[in-house]
Amino acid sequence: MTVTKFGLALAGLAFSASFAFAQAPAFKPAIVYDLGGKFDKSFNEGVHTGAEKYKKDTGTDYRDFEPQNDAQREQALRRFARDGFSPILAVGFSQETALKKVAEEFPKTQFAIIDAVVEKPNVQSVVFKEHEGSFLVGLLAAMASKTDKVGFVGGMDIPLIRKFACGYVQGAKHADPKTEVFQNMTGTTGAAWNDPVKGGELAKGQIDRGADVIYHAAGGTGVGVLRAAADAGKLGIGVDSNQNGMHPGKVLTSMVKRVDVATYNAFDQAKKGTFKPGVSVLGLKEDGVAWALDEHNKPLITPEMKAAADKAAADIKSGAIKVHDYMSDSKCPV
Repeated sequence: MTVTKFGLALAGLAFSASFAFAQAPAFKPAIVYDLGGKFDKSFNEGVHTGAEKYKKDTGTDYRDFEPQNDAQREQALRRFARDGFSPILAVGFSQETALKKVAEEFPKTQFAIIDAVVEKPNVQSVVFKEHEGSFLVGLLAAMASKTDKVGFVGGMDIPLIRKFACGYVQGAKHADPKTEVFQNMTGTTGAAWNDPVKGGELAKGQIDRGADVIYHAAGGTGVGVLRAAADAGKLGIGVDSNQNGMHPGKVLTSMVKRVDVATYNAFDQAKKGTFKPGVSVLGLKEDGVAWALDEHNKPLITPEMKAAADKAAADIKSGAIKVHDYMSDSKCPV
């Protein structure tokens, strides 16, 4: 499977609620990013890419804010709402509590959130099946490994990131049951998303133990993971955005999560008056996640690897392979 064309990724999605706004608010889009900044080359930057594409396609500008601490999330959401912005996109699970409060205070404002579910009549929630995409890159990691040892570096130690890790381990073991997977988390606070030095240290520790392929799900921290792998002559695996080009020939692939498309569609639906609240869950079948194949990593992916990943993707879509979801059951089976 390769990264699909932008416009197809969320086409025709039906949201769970059929509520329609009788009188849509003025269209003034805004974004409140997660910690780590909009140029983290990962999760936030994927959102920024979608917003910029919408701006280029439609000529519509938007406002955004990069919080520096947890308290600023709620402040920024409320300030944008007071200033008449709509839709307002909250990026990341950490904004769930803040958005619940602000959405109640401004019932006529349209909000969207990525990576969390807020059940309010003016909120659109988009979540992803990260475990499915992680399974595929785990499979590729095991097939590329010469040591039968691969690694995973997560950002903040939360169930969502454990979800990435569990899927990755399953994929690696599916390809080769002998594969050993090392796992480290960067921290337990929001600072774990923006610590490339610590990310590099954790990657080096795994390399010292024999890992020759390392996947990160760590936001800006992952920049250090990929750099450490490349410097050591090993392979990294990117996340969220396509990070193959950061170290061409040294990034095996990237588990792409189409937050860019979720952003674009939230803006576009609000503009067209088709914005609907409810929950959308996007996995391989919905083209919400994928593994990236391009000119930067094509020499690293053998025909056998691509065929195995394509077959696994088809089997996941059909239900022949069931990837464990850590968010619904915290006992990872492998």
